[in-house]
Amino acid sequence: MQQIDWIVLSVTLLSIVIYGVWKTRGSQNVEDYILGNNETPWYVVGLSVMATQASAITFLSTPGQAYHDGMGFVQFYFGLPIAMVIISLTFIPIYHRLKVFTAYEYLEQRFDLKTRSLAAILFLVQRGLGTGLTIYAPSIILSSILGWNLTLLNVVIGILVIIYTFSGGTKAVNVTQKQQMFVIMSGMFVAFFLILHYLPNDMTFSNAMHIAGANGKMDIVDFSFNPEERYTFWSGITGGFFLALAYFGTDQSQVGRYLSGKSIRESQMGLIMNGFLKVPMQFFILLIGVMVFVFFQFNSVPLNFNPNNKILVEKSAYKAQYQKLEQQLATLSEEKKEYNLLYIDHLNQNYDNPILRRQLVALSSKEKDLREQARDIIGKVDAKAEKNDKDYVFIHFILNYLPQGLIGLLLAVILSAAMSSSASGLNALASTTAIDIYRRNLKVEKSEKHYVNATRFFTLVWGIIAILFACVGTLFENLIQLVNIVGSIFYGTVLGIFLVGFYVKYVQARAMFWAALITQTVVLVIYYFAIHIYPTGEEKLGYLWLNFIGAMLAIVLSAIFQATIFRQDRLLINENADGNP
Repeated sequence: MQQIDWIVLSVTLLSIVIYGVWKTRGSQNVEDYILGNNETPWYVVGLSVMATQASAITFLSTPGQAYHDGMGFVQFYFGLPIAMVIISLTFIPIYHRLKVFTAYEYLEQRFDLKTRSLAAILFLVQRGLGTGLTIYAPSIILSSILGWNLTLLNVVIGILVIIYTFSGGTKAVNVTQKQQMFVIMSGMFVAFFLILHYLPNDMTFSNAMHIAGANGKMDIVDFSFNPEERYTFWSGITGGFFLALAYFGTDQSQVGRYLSGKSIRESQMGLIMNGFLKVPMQFFILLIGVMVFVFFQFNSVPLNFNPNNKILVEKSAYKAQYQKLEQQLATLSEEKKEYNLLYIDHLNQNYDNPILRRQLVALSSKEKDLREQARDIIGKVDAKAEKNDKDYVFIHFILNYLPQGLIGLLLAVILSAAMSSSASGLNALASTTAIDIYRRNLKVEKSEKHYVNATRFFTLVWGIIAILFACVGTLFENLIQLVNIVGSIFYGTVLGIFLVGFYVKYVQARAMFWAALITQTVVLVIYYFAIHIYPTGEEKLGYLWLNFIGAMLAIVLSAIFQATIFRQDRLLINENADGNP
């Protein structure tokens, strides 16, 4: 990085922090600090919702996901627009009518304190892990690529987030996310058009799509019913739908964004805005990854994008073997470039040459084989080494091919995204802890100022916890998948509780509480044996299905328990409603 990159990066990040503190200083009551005094317009609600979900992991991992596996990941979001409509019509009116600070307050009014506390604790566990991960993800990748100290990066990102979240609460999160989304989308558009500019002069965007399609990168929709496939139309429209319904409808990091809306209508419009824009945004980010793939058909490419792995191998007895693979890849890359240029010539003559397409597929297959051999060598050198390099693809392109100044901008994009999602997480963790745990169990009523200070204190505590988790975290597979796996383990159960509360009126507190406990235990068992440690190393069940299983199991078990074990609870309620003793 050059001096101009450091200036762009520093000025961008510090401006966001200073702006957030300046615009939101002086919050003195709980409604202002947690709900932003219900002054947030619909477009800010929409941007804040999008920025909360669009973490640094999104912009680091998603292009790498597309580079290796193509556009199929977009199916993960197919259920999201439907979820936005349901939440807007059902969840938002209920939350606003009850004037709750957190989603979990509703559960005590519908069920009891135990059910509210259980849902709040499940949220705190998974969001605490998730917030640490949103700090850790960009830190470990930037530290690997740039040689920066990992612990120092975790601490710096965490402190920047804590400063303005501590100062202004929800309002600070909302106003800074406007700036962050502007920086993020500006940077991504710049990257996209630069990739187009770097392609051979006679190559059109249409040509690039043909090359990507010839290599299977444009297979967007998979209608197969194979449960082992992570991303299909059916897993997206069911598991993805339930994950989106749970995340946007019951996760306080998102609920807090639209609870701050000026009115029910403003909150609904903000959420519908997210429903309209989220899938196109993810499609665009995946398309950038596909374009990076096309770019590397004409430029040299590393055998493994994670630079730590090359360092490991060069210090081992496998150095010569790895270098031989690198030479083979260099030769193969030149051959691919020649065939791709020839293929483009034919395309420019309106002829999609099937022979050349098959040759391109064969060459890509050889490249995959070389990469697999490289991963085997890395595994032999260090069994614990992260062989999967998807998370390093886009950052490798940024640092090696973007001009000075724009490197700083793209790094600001990554860190801004880390800050936006982490700030929402901290704000939600602090609000839930202060309202659902602390205030609810406090025997003596305190002043508004006291609860504002308590929420600030919990912001600091959760910020420190998130930083500590980030410092001891471990990189698993593709980071964007890990975030969604963590969510999928817990979201289904919490969503089931809310769905029963909203729609299954005859189920009462004890039936729901025990159904939720059993459901969460079953989901953990399924994850452990069907996904985490299946003997072949392959998943026997895509993790998205955990959301569907958790929600449905909670609903069914609670209905069964209410009709059998806890049937007397319902009878007593009916008797009391009729005025009987």
